[in-house]
Amino acid sequence: MRIGLVIYGSLDTISGGFVYDRKLVQYLRQQGDEVEVVSLPWRAYGRALLDNFSAALLNRLRQASFDLLVQDELVHPSFFWLNRRLRRRVSYPIIAIVHHLLSREARPAWQNRLYGAVERQYLQTVHGFVFISRTTRADVERLVGPGRPGVLAYPGGNRLKGSVSPGEIAARAAAAGPLKILSVANLIPRKEVHTLLTALACLPREGWQLKVVGNLTLDPAYVRSIRRQIEVLGLTSQVWLLGTLPDADLARLMAQSHLLAVPSSYEGLGIAYLEGMKFGLPAIASTGGAAREVISHGVDGCLVPPGDPAALARGLSQFIQDRGRLLKMSLAARQHAAGHPTWEAAGARVHRFLHRFPRFDGNPA
Repeated sequence: MRIGLVIYGSLDTISGGFVYDRKLVQYLRQQGDEVEVVSLPWRAYGRALLDNFSAALLNRLRQASFDLLVQDELVHPSFFWLNRRLRRRVSYPIIAIVHHLLSREARPAWQNRLYGAVERQYLQTVHGFVFISRTTRADVERLVGPGRPGVLAYPGGNRLKGSVSPGEIAARAAAAGPLKILSVANLIPRKEVHTLLTALACLPREGWQLKVVGNLTLDPAYVRSIRRQIEVLGLTSQVWLLGTLPDADLARLMAQSHLLAVPSSYEGLGIAYLEGMKFGLPAIASTGGAAREVISHGVDGCLVPPGDPAALARGLSQFIQDRGRLLKMSLAARQHAAGHPTWEAAGARVHRFLHRFPRFDGNPA
């Protein structure tokens, strides 16, 4: 099968959604499918809307010999109307990979109403969906109703090589010194690193240290504000912003840490939580979005309300004060990860779904 995949920017972008797309492309190619990546430039939302009037983009996709076109839902501003024009001219189905809806992120309600209106128009133009969580599927169905073909394919947590044994987890938990907290998150407001810092500043300084792994170039203004916050709170000797790391270095850091903290205001699922669990890291996340689908509160992690530094501080303090609890939850996290579907299983589910879609007259329903 010849498949087109439309994304913004590069498939090598460091974020959970692009990891999913990249692993899916890798699996499909291994199964013998031809996958052509159609990359559109990153632009401001308003400028991306102008793509709907692009004759060049329409002709490029109309003339492509695809059996099926997959679009990362992130590109919805560029296709909410263009897809309707495209469907009148092609015989291949259009499938959307939905990581999470932009209109579900934390922002003023009037802005989300606008984003939601565009997303609703876009979602009505596709023939089927790949969902990465039950939460995302429910969000889509709230906008366009149930009944459209779709497949739920959870991302895997087995991308990083390496492992830790129960004995190594026990030794790590019992070792003297501060709680080693890891946050794997690109520095953008949605990841709530500012809330994490506020919460940590309420705790005894000798009890913890924080390392943040993630892109420092996506939102320079936010990164500057985080650096200022670290200085104002007097945390420069306890917090390290490491930027992006190679996978091997990230795996080593996970093996050396005690806890993963990514209290995002909203997550479509959270691949970092799964990857941390593989190394026995309990995860602290927020109740915003789908993190609850992979984290069992009080068993292998902790769920707190989004944007609530006091609740986050209480969640963190239990691990600082009780290493026995840390050990128990670390072992539970490792066990959870061992039973979670792999990337190969996710790829196989999507592969079967895509191959069951026939070519047909693509006129809008």
